[in-house]
Amino acid sequence: MSKSTEELVFAPLGGVGEIGMNLGLYGFGPRNRRKWLAVDLGISFASPDIPGIDIIMPDVTFLEREREQGNLVGLVLTHGHEDHVGALVDLWPRLGCPVYTTPFTHGLAEARRLGEPGAPKIPFHIVPSGGRAQIGPFEVEFVPVAHSIPDSHSLAIRTSLGLVVHTGDWKIDPTPVVGNVTDPARFTALGDEGVRAIICDSTNAIREGISPSETDVQHVLAELIAKAPARVAVTTFASNVARIRSIAEAAIRTGREVVLVGRAMERVIGVAREQRLLDGLPAFRPVDAYGFLPRDKVVAILTGSQGEPRAALARIADDDHPEIALSPGDQVIFSSRTIPGNERAVNRIINALVLQGVKVLTDRDALVHVSGHPRRGELEQMYRWLRPQVSVPVHGEPMHLAEHAELARAMGVREVVRLVDGDVVRLISADPTASAEVIEEIPFGRLYKDGHVLVNAADAAVAERRRLSFAGLVSVAVAMTAKGEVVGDPMIDLSGLPQHGVGGKPIDDVIEDAILDCLDGLPKARRRDADAVAESLTRAVRSSVNQAWGKKPLCHVLVITV
Repeated sequence: MSKSTEELVFAPLGGVGEIGMNLGLYGFGPRNRRKWLAVDLGISFASPDIPGIDIIMPDVTFLEREREQGNLVGLVLTHGHEDHVGALVDLWPRLGCPVYTTPFTHGLAEARRLGEPGAPKIPFHIVPSGGRAQIGPFEVEFVPVAHSIPDSHSLAIRTSLGLVVHTGDWKIDPTPVVGNVTDPARFTALGDEGVRAIICDSTNAIREGISPSETDVQHVLAELIAKAPARVAVTTFASNVARIRSIAEAAIRTGREVVLVGRAMERVIGVAREQRLLDGLPAFRPVDAYGFLPRDKVVAILTGSQGEPRAALARIADDDHPEIALSPGDQVIFSSRTIPGNERAVNRIINALVLQGVKVLTDRDALVHVSGHPRRGELEQMYRWLRPQVSVPVHGEPMHLAEHAELARAMGVREVVRLVDGDVVRLISADPTASAEVIEEIPFGRLYKDGHVLVNAADAAVAERRRLSFAGLVSVAVAMTAKGEVVGDPMIDLSGLPQHGVGGKPIDDVIEDAILDCLDGLPKARRRDADAVAESLTRAVRSSVNQAWGKKPLCHVLVITV
């Protein structure tokens, strides 16, 4: 195969057109003989319209096939947020490739793995921040960037055809409290080297200006805690070590003890202390110390900022936590942003706290949170540093991607490629006449974590559960002789149906009448066929309930021959 057919392509299997579930692929070589490098392996959280499902992951069927052919050379993790690494334990066994990342991200991934019974041992290659790894035909440089979790990195990916930059999640913050800064000199040097393409975070592309610094939040939190007359509880993302440090330092300066509440928080703090990111801070108090501390001498740091029903804050709001309670005059600070889709759950908790007499502060009241993603002014600065020939907006919903694309064009980028999950975009080609564009599609989809198993989004159980949640279930059992004669009364069980229909008649009476009328109307030959009887009864029951209620429930009919 001639060298002129070689190309470098990018293909997202998640994270484009949506927030979360990030999985990007880089392919190098001739078409049909590419070597693939995967970047991140994240999750997103299910909405209430998927009953019983909490977590969504990208479908990696394409990568499984490439692995079988020896074409998957590795997986790189840019940082430790769940939307970038949360699917690792569940999906790595399907990939079986080496995993490359930096120390703190490795520590978090290992802590998660050890917390999962039966989780596989994963072959990690730990690369220092700023270091490089040769992974098949790809040389990957981990370029440190500021973000809302320590140890975040962009990736400078080099091949024999040239250099592309995968930004991951980033922002510009010269004073991040904990973690990396985004170094202008390093990105300018990459630009001087010659960047063919940037694959870039779009989350805040609709917001003007420059993000405030984490240090600005630190000052505001210190003031709020110093002025608080009673208990203070601060809820934030468990992974935001800088925010946790700021809260702890403010507590110490005001003579308060820090109590850590929530398993996810404890896990992150354990890794952060191992990595010496919390040096200088005394050990935090365990949750059972809370009740023994004076009200004006405690700050609790809690999980549950997104309204998670099983997290500490939700249980406190419901007055259901075994060790933590709040009283009138206490204060809860939401040092976080509500992720779209979680507004109702968060508002429920806020309202419950207000009814208890607790004062609630959010980012609408004070600068108690800043995003870890770049606003438009920061994006413009990155484009000035890198001067790419091609821009591929990722990590965002359609409105974010569209705004980012317009910004890139305004910054003078010659080729801007809009794509969706499953698109394969050519970034660089050995053929100098080839442009950056979508050249093909690969299979993609979603997997649902259903209890302890993974199911495809098209799985019948998911669709059936959705119908159950809307219209309930009718179960019918009928005993019949071999000659088709009914023995006894039919047994009826209802789940999720109202007791009475429109005319006030009990629904179970409506169903029983429909069953008896249907059986009376069946020809003798059909009554001797159990499957035919079940089919007829199902149609009759659903139709009768629809007339009485206006909805057609699921219906299971069991015909027993006696």
